[in-house]
Amino acid sequence: MVSLLDIIGPVMVGPSSSHTAGACRLGLLARCLVGGTPERALIELHGSFARTGEGHGTDKAIVGGLMGFRPDDERLRTALEIMDREGLDYKFEKTTLGDDAHPNTVRITLERGGRKSQMLGASLGAGRVLVTEIDGYPVEVPGNSDTIVLVAEDVKGSVARIAGLLADAQLNIATLKLTRKERGGDAFMVIEVDERPNEEVRDAIRALSWVKWAFRLDKVSA
Repeated sequence: MVSLLDIIGPVMVGPSSSHTAGACRLGLLARCLVGGTPERALIELHGSFARTGEGHGTDKAIVGGLMGFRPDDERLRTALEIMDREGLDYKFEKTTLGDDAHPNTVRITLERGGRKSQMLGASLGAGRVLVTEIDGYPVEVPGNSDTIVLVAEDVKGSVARIAGLLADAQLNIATLKLTRKERGGDAFMVIEVDERPNEEVRDAIRALSWVKWAFRLDKVSA
């Protein structure tokens, strides 16, 4: 389904909805995986992002998103200078991710407080984004809903237990997708919910003995 915002574009700091608004939203999603502004980041740009991203402000937009700035935040224009003042260690590289990768794709590897995570995502146009991989697991996260992502041991009843915790918190599940690399190995869950989960729900999921980590990805798109 295409919304009116997909046609007229998002409210944003320019110049490009793909190279700035979308890039910023990818940064916003990535920062959630380490619980806030990362101390270190490797940002690998592919395709059009690599070729024309600097001229379109893609570097500023991603860094701004990693620091929590929204696409309409005027601070995006000086995000690189703010990054330097804050003493953050961010590095940009150009890469090739293969013919199947969208032209506006970025791979972001983050570190914060001993936590390290990697995200692969693309800016699809008109500010729309799609996260396609988190820590090596294939996913589809468009950022249209508040989302819980977690890695857990592949044990019986895990989905039902987590669904029960969400129901107890009066949270309605919109979608739930589970990926596992092998039977009995780690399982990766992506759960989109209709309302924003609070930290108590996230902590309750984290407290389950078979959950290795869990994070909330905030809604970034209309």
